[in-house]
Amino acid sequence: MDKVAVIVLADKETHEGLGRLYNALETVKEMKEEGIEVQLIFDGAGTVWIPELENEEHIANQLYREVKDKITGVCDFCSKAFDVKNEIAKTNVPFLDEFEGHPSLAKLVKEGYQIITF
Repeated sequence: MDKVAVIVLADKETHEGLGRLYNALETVKEMKEEGIEVQLIFDGAGTVWIPELENEEHIANQLYREVKDKITGVCDFCSKAFDVKNEIAKTNVPFLDEFEGHPSLAKLVKEGYQIITF
């Protein structure tokens, strides 16, 4: 069975970052609809998107809700570094700290996941 991990690294400060986020969410939706095992992880500057996407007025909120069940988590270390940990803690998105405070990409590779970054 195919397995894909989509990792959002894009910041929210540019229009290009919004495009990368949207493409990540669309990729997860397509994988989900095709029956491909998929995980969605927010890491680095991408952690700032969680509070934004939880806002029902955000342009990507509907798509986010469609794939929210595929979110594995958000980087614990980076959520602190980008000062969004308290906001994320109010959601049901879990924090990942498998390798020195970050999600473990080695674990995903060992489990047979292809990694796509946006």
